[in-house]
Amino acid sequence: MNYNLLKGKRGIIFGALNDMSIAWKVAERCVEEGATITLTNAPAAVRMGQTNELGAKLNAEVIPADATNIEDLENLFARSMEILGGKIDFVLHSIGMSPNVRKKRSYDDIDYDLLEKTLDISAISFHKMLQVAKKMDAIAEGGSVIALSYIAAQRTFCGYNDMADAKSLLESIARSFGYIYGKDKGVRINTISQSPTVTTAGSGVNGMNHLLDFSNKMAPLGNADANDCADYCIVMFSDLTRKVTMQNLFNDGGFSSMGMSEAAIETVIK
Repeated sequence: MNYNLLKGKRGIIFGALNDMSIAWKVAERCVEEGATITLTNAPAAVRMGQTNELGAKLNAEVIPADATNIEDLENLFARSMEILGGKIDFVLHSIGMSPNVRKKRSYDDIDYDLLEKTLDISAISFHKMLQVAKKMDAIAEGGSVIALSYIAAQRTFCGYNDMADAKSLLESIARSFGYIYGKDKGVRINTISQSPTVTTAGSGVNGMNHLLDFSNKMAPLGNADANDCADYCIVMFSDLTRKVTMQNLFNDGGFSSMGMSEAAIETVIK
């Protein structure tokens, strides 16, 4: 069901690689709700993924950009404002990658050069994106920015590795920049801490299937899927949440408030 919550709004969606991506679902819902958008991903991801297919489907321009590169980000915001006809009303940062996870390096044996890449891609890129946007005055008054996080920023989940450090930094950036951008420009900055979700990036986490099953049994409402996250993003991009900023918002079926559930106990006993 559509409510035209984003009618007339302009947005940029980072990270839609394929139809398994949360960003893919968010982009589809944004257009359904009346927004016009541009799509962006790293140049290699655009070549290897299906971002161009989504762009054709949604009539959205695809602008390749390395989110860790300032010049690419400047071009992205300039081109997006030109294409969309004005300042940007909302942005989704859905970017995360750990070379240490990909190489199956354990947390007590990580490669520090790879850790720097993890932090730069998964968290510092968020700061770079916000800094570029603010200096260019690219986001409209009252605009909304969302980055996707995970509860491993607060709790230890074996196998999540240095991505947990990246998510902690990501949430800190949202708070610190949220104060400045809110005070100066009225722009809202929040993170959404999503249930474990089967995506191309998430599938690389050791024991992902077990984690999905455990969290689903722990959460009273079950896991939130990519479509649930997309709906939440729509609300956060809309004018219905004008006073919500600097928050880490859990979209996890109640998992984050649970200690133990009957279903989880039964699983342990078995």
